[in-house]
Amino acid sequence: MEGLLDHGEGLLVPERMIVAPAVGVFRSVDLDAGEHLVPGQTVGMVDGPGTSTPVASPFAGRLVGMLAHPGERLREGQPVAWLRVH
Repeated sequence: MEGLLDHGEGLLVPERMIVAPAVGVFRSVDLDAGEHLVPGQTVGMVDGPGTSTPVASPFAGRLVGMLAHPGERLREGQPVAWLRVH
């Protein structure tokens, strides 16, 4: 059993999700699928009552696609975009 756990811990998953940092309505920025993102790059904004919170990528990678649509209500932690990391 221990050998199976060690093997599983060594697997690398090349996909990552960028999630909403707050509750609000999603507003996108102009990004295209296949575009390279750097850590901290903004992929959209979450507009709440009196606030606007950037949705920033914590990862470097290629944007596979957006999962949130402009005007969509988001909850905190909801996936917004999908990346393939290097």
